[in-house]
Amino acid sequence: MEKVTIKKLAEELNLSASTISRALQDSYQIGSQTKQRVLERAAQLNYVPNYHASGLRKKVSKTIAVVIPEVADSFFAQAINGIEAVAQDSGFHVLIYLTHESSAKEQAILKEFQNGRVDGVLLSITAETTHYNYIQELITRGIPLVLFDRVCEDMLTTKITTNDFESSYLATKHLMDCGCHSIALLSASNSLAISKNRLAGYKQALTDRGRHFKENIVVECSKIEGKNYLLIKELLSRPDRPDGIMATVEKQATSIYQVCRELNLPIPEKVKVVGFSNLQSAAYLNPALTTITQPAFAMGKAAATSLFKALKRTNGSIVAESQVLSSVLHVRDSTCRL
Repeated sequence: MEKVTIKKLAEELNLSASTISRALQDSYQIGSQTKQRVLERAAQLNYVPNYHASGLRKKVSKTIAVVIPEVADSFFAQAINGIEAVAQDSGFHVLIYLTHESSAKEQAILKEFQNGRVDGVLLSITAETTHYNYIQELITRGIPLVLFDRVCEDMLTTKITTNDFESSYLATKHLMDCGCHSIALLSASNSLAISKNRLAGYKQALTDRGRHFKENIVVECSKIEGKNYLLIKELLSRPDRPDGIMATVEKQATSIYQVCRELNLPIPEKVKVVGFSNLQSAAYLNPALTTITQPAFAMGKAAATSLFKALKRTNGSIVAESQVLSSVLHVRDSTCRL
């Protein structure tokens, strides 16, 4: 796709480049009709202001953006701490953008960065994200971008992840070792790579123990907590309810505890629970929650380190590589074998 520049707009409209520039900046020196012509043609050609060319940005904004689904999740809070530790050492500011699991919002945020507002981007995609053309366009425009945790597996950029398949396999095996015969899995998405890998690890653990995979106890949750609460309640109200649950998203575990309390299903006597969670309070829940704890701080630090390596290169190019950091199973009372 040909890049649309001020020069291109000037040729299209038979105006000088300086007139185009002033019109785009809403200068009082340019008449309203001319401004309208320029703005309409710029919109038609999908023109994005280029701060590199204008001299307003020459790798000197000293700012990076972190685009994440939410901050309520303690994983992302810890990852931000890791990112800021590296950014501060490099003399950079960090801007946090929340997508709230909306791919449309994610797309709008990344489009905004095309004008050179930030030097680089760290991105963890939404549960709704199914196509990546707008992410690739940002990279094509020369903005270094690193993916972490939730990544686009086929994209040629640096990706920082954890061992989701192995972690899910280990958690499922642990529940079976603790006496569970029917293990449910709460998923976050049917498109996210991390969800697919966690589901694959769960299935493989069942297969290796000669268990049959039951699709009806894999529950795809949404970004609406109230809806997820009802899905979990329906699952645990069945006559053939599961006696073990793996929550692949942190806040799902809280809902499980709430439902079990309401249905008078004591944990771990009636239901054993494992959660992918970085909650420091997991050890103080009643009962203490068994968790798969991700190396969130280290992942944030690794993502930021990779981005700053790219920013130091003359052309700002990013290396297409993957780094996989290991998560840890912390066994606590929620899976205690009685």
